[in-house]
Amino acid sequence: AGDRVYLCGCGATGRLSLSLELFCRAEGMVAQDYRSQVRAFMAGGDAALIRSIERFEDRPDFGERQLRELGFGERDLLVASTEAGETPFVIGATELAARVSRRAPFFLYGNPDDILSAKVERSRRVIENSAIRKINLSSGPMALSGSTRMQASTILMVAIGTTFLDRSGGKRVAQSLSLRVEALMAWWESVSESILASFIEEEAAIYQKDEYVIYEPGPYGMTVLTDTTERSPTFALVPFENDLQPNDPVSLCYLHLEGSASPAEAWRALLHRDPRTLEWGELKHLTGREAIEGFDFSDGVLERRRQRTEGAIHHRFRVRDVSEGIQWRLGSLETTFPGAALDSFGRHLALKMLLNTHSTLVMGRLGRYEDNVMTYVSASNNKLIDRAVRYTQQILERRQGRGVPYETVVSALFEERSTLRPNESIVLRLVDRLSHD
Repeated sequence: AGDRVYLCGCGATGRLSLSLELFCRAEGMVAQDYRSQVRAFMAGGDAALIRSIERFEDRPDFGERQLRELGFGERDLLVASTEAGETPFVIGATELAARVSRRAPFFLYGNPDDILSAKVERSRRVIENSAIRKINLSSGPMALSGSTRMQASTILMVAIGTTFLDRSGGKRVAQSLSLRVEALMAWWESVSESILASFIEEEAAIYQKDEYVIYEPGPYGMTVLTDTTERSPTFALVPFENDLQPNDPVSLCYLHLEGSASPAEAWRALLHRDPRTLEWGELKHLTGREAIEGFDFSDGVLERRRQRTEGAIHHRFRVRDVSEGIQWRLGSLETTFPGAALDSFGRHLALKMLLNTHSTLVMGRLGRYEDNVMTYVSASNNKLIDRAVRYTQQILERRQGRGVPYETVVSALFEERSTLRPNESIVLRLVDRLSHD
């Protein structure tokens, strides 16, 4: 109808939303007339692409405020996504859209309705709201417990992205979605796991030698950035450093957008537009334009990183688009994953799946989880505090066959968190403490 579509998420679904806006702006991805119609935002604005901004996820009023500031009106449509179905920021934006627009918003999520309704009052409110259209995409337990950046966010990206690729509506979109899933499954089955293994071993070995990786993503900037930045909150790694903070520790890897002469130029190349920042008073130092341009992906990144690491070795991990598919190159390793049968959107999805698998197993070789439990979860907001507590309980039950009350673990977490050292697991610290209590 020529009106605007807004995409909203938080964390992984926020990056997903911004990726989909970028696909709508990129040449050859979708119908040309979508380019100015699609607007995406995530909790904390574009700056949160790089680092999670703690105060946002738990604030429904911030979701409302960001949606209003983007000019959402009565003719516009919101498509909101949350892997768990309970994120306060996303729910706040969705409930506002239901009140403001004549078009009922979509709310896509990945947990069963009965569990959400029984456990989370704000989720139950959404599920029972007839002015909100719900699509449940529950996929069951994650391969790595709590890491929704893999199955859950991939499923959401396929579901939402396909609607932009087929304008016919109705049953034809369902058919298009089915064909796309079948094509992705066939592609995944064609990938040799042994090829991935050599890259996983090599990148893990680089970090074990106290060396670093610079990703050069070619046309896949947003897809590579999403995977590399999501490693930080998932595995409690040092996040990408900001040039405005000279005392920031250096992250294991970074991004280089080749041919960008300045930070501002690199951000435009990444997003296909200027960054959208939040100039919000006391949060401006985290979400404003100056803060975002402190993350420098331009051609100056190589020398800057060498200076900050006192000449340490930085290995280039190159990703390229070739006629046969997606090419990877790291040191002496080089391979091309098949992709000739995939369209541009399909290649981005394929690369997302490859990188998610690759980086998760790199982190496994570095000891960043136990069995399939995220022992290095960063307990920085309410959801992640709860997750750290439950994982502590699970490991204690598994190791010792005894249950520890939830309240006991919460109390211990707040006592231990203030003295947690960099690169230390809060879950394993709690397990060690409570094993001896």
